[in-house]
Amino acid sequence: MYHAHIYFDTNQINEAERLHEKITNHKDVIRIFPLVHREVGPHSKPMFEVHFADDKHGFLDWLKRERGELSVLIHPVSNDALSDHTTRAVWLGKVLPIKTDILF
Repeated sequence: MYHAHIYFDTNQINEAERLHEKITNHKDVIRIFPLVHREVGPHSKPMFEVHFADDKHGFLDWLKRERGELSVLIHPVSNDALSDHTTRAVWLGKVLPIKTDILF
């Protein structure tokens, strides 16, 4: 299982909503959550979250092409949230700060 966190600024809400709508139709996606318009958890910007099991249908390449200027954090899900969000994570676009102190 993997999570993708797609970050946006207030001036990117339309772009985030457009991408959110497109993602709902991708075959690799297990679950997509609504846009969160504030910082939440370890995330330093508003974002929405996508869960996917694998990349069987090319979700990652698709997301690279479709994300526009939005930054995306992709990480595996294990019992080590700190490593999942840092050393095991992959970024598309600008790398953003993660509040690691709450991941212990």
